[in-house]
Amino acid sequence: MPMVRFRLIGNRADADAVIATVHGIDGIEHVEEIDDLIPGMRDDSSSSESVSDSEGQVYSIEVDTPNDQLADTVRGSAEVIANDRDAGIEFVDEF
Repeated sequence: MPMVRFRLIGNRADADAVIATVHGIDGIEHVEEIDDLIPGMRDDSSSSESVSDSEGQVYSIEVDTPNDQLADTVRGSAEVIANDRDAGIEFVDEF
């Protein structure tokens, strides 16, 4: 079964919209947001003072698909929703 993996750069609402859209595709049974394996450390030092909390976050998402055709559908749908929401999307082979 092909696995589609992508990183979404945006806010929580963007990630939820893409996940809901992909999960709604007929034949898709499993969509999972993967926890950050190395979470970024945020401290209150001067190096992080200029970083805004409102900037986009990175969400790692993987989707199990039963075949290559449905994997292509997932990629296309995720890309359309991300673009509609002005979020970034990057398809990857592994996280």
